[in-house]
Amino acid sequence: MPSPSFPSALRPLPAAVLLALLGNAHAQTTAATPPTATALSTVVVSANRQAQQSFDAPTAIDAVGADVLDAAGPRVNLSESMNRVPGITVLNRQNYAQDLQLSIRGSGARSPFGIRGARLIVDGIPATMPDGQGQASTISLPSAQRIEVLRGPLAQLYGNSSGGVLQVFTADGPARPEVRFSVDSGSDGLRRYGVQAAGQAGALNYVLDYSDFSIDGWRPNSAAERKHFNAKLRWQATPDTRVTLVANVFDQPVSGDPLGLTRAQLTANPRQTDVRSIENKAGKDVSQSQAGVVLDHRIDSRSDFTARVYAGQRDLDNRLSLPLSAQTSATSAGGVVQLDREYSGAGLRYTRRFAVAEGQIQWTTGFDYERMSERRQGYINNLGVQGALKRDEDDRVTGSGLYTQADWAINEKWSAVAGVRTNRVNFRVQDVYIRPGNPDDSGSAQFSATNPVIGLTHHLNPHTNLYVNVGRGFETPTFTELAYTANGSGPNLKLQSARSTHLEVGVKTKLAPGHRLDAALFQIDTKNEIVVASNSGGRSIYRNAGQTRRSGLELAYTGQLSPEWHSHVAFSTLNASFVDGYTSGTNKVAAGNRIPGTVDRTLFAELAWQPRAIPGLTTAVELVHQGSMMVDDVNSDRASAATTLNWRIGLERQIGPWKLRGYARINNLTNKSYVGSVIANDSNRRFFEPALGRNWGVGVSASYAF
Repeated sequence: MPSPSFPSALRPLPAAVLLALLGNAHAQTTAATPPTATALSTVVVSANRQAQQSFDAPTAIDAVGADVLDAAGPRVNLSESMNRVPGITVLNRQNYAQDLQLSIRGSGARSPFGIRGARLIVDGIPATMPDGQGQASTISLPSAQRIEVLRGPLAQLYGNSSGGVLQVFTADGPARPEVRFSVDSGSDGLRRYGVQAAGQAGALNYVLDYSDFSIDGWRPNSAAERKHFNAKLRWQATPDTRVTLVANVFDQPVSGDPLGLTRAQLTANPRQTDVRSIENKAGKDVSQSQAGVVLDHRIDSRSDFTARVYAGQRDLDNRLSLPLSAQTSATSAGGVVQLDREYSGAGLRYTRRFAVAEGQIQWTTGFDYERMSERRQGYINNLGVQGALKRDEDDRVTGSGLYTQADWAINEKWSAVAGVRTNRVNFRVQDVYIRPGNPDDSGSAQFSATNPVIGLTHHLNPHTNLYVNVGRGFETPTFTELAYTANGSGPNLKLQSARSTHLEVGVKTKLAPGHRLDAALFQIDTKNEIVVASNSGGRSIYRNAGQTRRSGLELAYTGQLSPEWHSHVAFSTLNASFVDGYTSGTNKVAAGNRIPGTVDRTLFAELAWQPRAIPGLTTAVELVHQGSMMVDDVNSDRASAATTLNWRIGLERQIGPWKLRGYARINNLTNKSYVGSVIANDSNRRFFEPALGRNWGVGVSASYAF
């Protein structure tokens, strides 16, 4: 394993950023009710698949609760609340056709749409397909109780493309049944209506949530509509057996794609949309439904068993902005992509705890199997009108993983963790579109890896833990990345999987009652990094580069400054670069170039006030700093760093059986003009996706308990 090369010094930060850190000051795009002392030890499960306090977890892991989600905005996008977690970057493209750009420690930053490089799990059911592609848009935030973000080597035990793990847990119904109505409104025609019924009826606990969202968009052809239904039914069959049914229906019939902007377009008017987007009616229609069952059974006081099974389907119609001249060749796949996808999976997990010497071992072993099959078709896009068939194939991918993990509490001073996971992912393409000049492109590709993880924690005292972890990981290309070749028809089945080595060193300490600091240093070395070779009109072509390295620092501080004042700070640095240079066409990528799309530093800081004289009132000032991003592998241009300020206020009242809540917030108070995200290696140099200027949001909700 290469020797670590953590950065010896941080790059200079803007003065406002330094003041926020030193003064425990402001914050990002989210807010929360000031926590009690117990909030400093939030319960998490992602680290070892069993409930434990985050302070005791031997890895970098953070959780965001329902109070934060409620205060952060209309609960539509993860970008509203996730920036308060160090190590994860969630950039809102203002493009609902392409979803958010989510990356954990720089993994997944290359994705032009969807989520990759991180595993998404909702109520125990994977929201990431076996090829590593996931969709954050299908997560129902209004019914979420907690979101966990696991970084570091232990995430590799979740399988393919586990640069990190983001888990969402739907809330349980309250003891007294209740119904809640909510309305949100905001800039650019944002509207969201929601209704939720939740409660306990005998042995049955239930949550049923429906929301209807629409927005006109900040730029032409960026309007979107969504309808979302989420349900969780939990039946306590016996004191030792619990069955949970989860179901999710998502429909997005409208989502325009305004594309990126060139540097000249961005300078002239960041609110414009490239004419090709409008001419070709670029955008996406998507619907998805899925259901799953999770069985939890306690065998005895020392062992338990969990099983899950799930299935779903997804339909997609994606209109690209390719000119007609680029679609007529014999090998072209056209400018309209239609997918009809079915997926399913199952998992088993067994956990046993037993005493050894002075301590205890918790041993977990399990098996995961998942499959996805889809019919992929391509058609001519003639100025938004679907034309002749240009591609027709059946795609199939299966993934399986066998893992085991042991958490050993050696004694009061030491604990250790060790695990290993064996993964196998198989791709198969059956081409049924065979024409003169367009040959049979059927084929297959197989990937496998065995990834070990080991870690050690020193419990220095009851208030401080020190830990170190090291592990291996791997990442296969997704079907999206396999979809096109640079010169020819059919999929790019020659892409190789990326292999990585992860090292993490961290400390967690309770500085004083109500004050906690977490810090982590990490380094990730990757071979055969999958990079974007070209990106044009919504179509991306990928290749393998040489070795890359990601290293950085993560800090999180939470403090109850007084009974009325609370502060939270999350700070990250990321040095993500190519160790080896390589040549792509006529472009030469030099060693040391930064990986495009990765943000070199981020800061979230907030100062919140909850006056005793006005019970239920909370107000906060938030500061958000987003570092710079390179736009391509040759580092020909970049999006500059930006610092913005937000303000929010919320009021909650209990009146008999009614709970009333309202909030208002203004984001980007100074109307800062900056780039929210970039499209890496865009062939037309439309790299830049502008962020919103000053914008506002208000919302009210009313809950009635029966």
